[in-house]
Amino acid sequence: MTSPILILAVFCFAATAVHLGSILIVAFRFRRSAHKASAKSQQQFPPVSLVRPLCGIDNYADDTLRSTFTLDYKNYEILFCVAAAKDPVVPLVEALIAEYPGVKAKLLFGNERVNSNPKLNNMLKGWRAARHDWIILADSNVLMPPDYIQRLFASWRADTGLVASPPVGCRPHGIWAELECAFLNTYEARWQYLIDSLGRGFAQGKTMLWRRADLDRAGGIEALGRELAEDAAATKIVRDAGLKVRLVDPPLAQPLGSRTAAEVWNRQVRWARLRRASFFLYFAPEIFSGGVLPMIGAAIVANATGLPAALCAGLLGIVWYGGEMALAAAAKWHLPALYPLYGILRDLLLPVLFVDALRGSDFVWRGNEMEVEHLEPARLMARVRPRLHEVAAGSRRRLRSFRDRI
Repeated sequence: MTSPILILAVFCFAATAVHLGSILIVAFRFRRSAHKASAKSQQQFPPVSLVRPLCGIDNYADDTLRSTFTLDYKNYEILFCVAAAKDPVVPLVEALIAEYPGVKAKLLFGNERVNSNPKLNNMLKGWRAARHDWIILADSNVLMPPDYIQRLFASWRADTGLVASPPVGCRPHGIWAELECAFLNTYEARWQYLIDSLGRGFAQGKTMLWRRADLDRAGGIEALGRELAEDAAATKIVRDAGLKVRLVDPPLAQPLGSRTAAEVWNRQVRWARLRRASFFLYFAPEIFSGGVLPMIGAAIVANATGLPAALCAGLLGIVWYGGEMALAAAAKWHLPALYPLYGILRDLLLPVLFVDALRGSDFVWRGNEMEVEHLEPARLMARVRPRLHEVAAGSRRRLRSFRDRI
């Protein structure tokens, strides 16, 4: 076996091992958290202010916004934030407030600008109007279960600075929404929960539970404008304070409805460019994270060693996407019969998405033109070098600790 074929074989084996390992870790985590949920939900938690920025009418808007009023929590207020009084979502919110007079809810208008992030600008007034010391920032398209707030507090620990949740797609209509589920659930959510299980959790702007004092020490909610994405800024603020971002168990659902190919692609490009700009070291390996490249590699290795290439690639695909399907089933996520096709399509797109994220810096979000930093080598290395030193120092500490134990 030649050196290139050997390297390719090692890559296929390592990629598959990491893939299956991530599935096992995340599935075990969800199974373990399911046994704890009922006990945690009976605890008493403090009053909460729930801030929901709104812009336009999302799919299933009535369901997602109505879920805010049906929470099984005694002491909370809802602050809906809208930039303009003419927004089409306003009549829906007003009708819901009238329908649930026993729930403390307000509709706030205005748009103070602190950076080019329209969601952050919209949320400012809600944060400032909040009466309580614990504040949840939640996107309009999050579907909240009755124990939504209890779940967030159940993940809080003494060293926590923020509890968040990535979106898990549900109720998809059509091939493109199914593809988005394959991106959101068994790919993005899986990797986020793996990293969180290893103690390096990232914030996700869909849902964020803050203790007001923690963000105030960093400069208040305006500090979330230090990065173009407020969740990237939140992650860095929490880590700089010596605290941890933790993810809620299990993640919260986002009903998708119908999607177009352009909507799905543009959303993934936006997120990829934001990850590249804010966390390049974590973004860089993404090009190797799908199953298509290992399957191609397995076919090449098999052909070079006299084995049937198509059979070997197919067997690896069964292991790869069968593992993802097992995770979706264990987590009780949406699982269509044609899932392997959506998973393969997603992984075919991953290298293209990676290159697009490297090449471009601009995107449009809800009609707002935005731009991340250009990928200039000198600027990139200035931002990456401290992180490389941090990783190296951490590895040396763990090695010394291991040597001391033995």
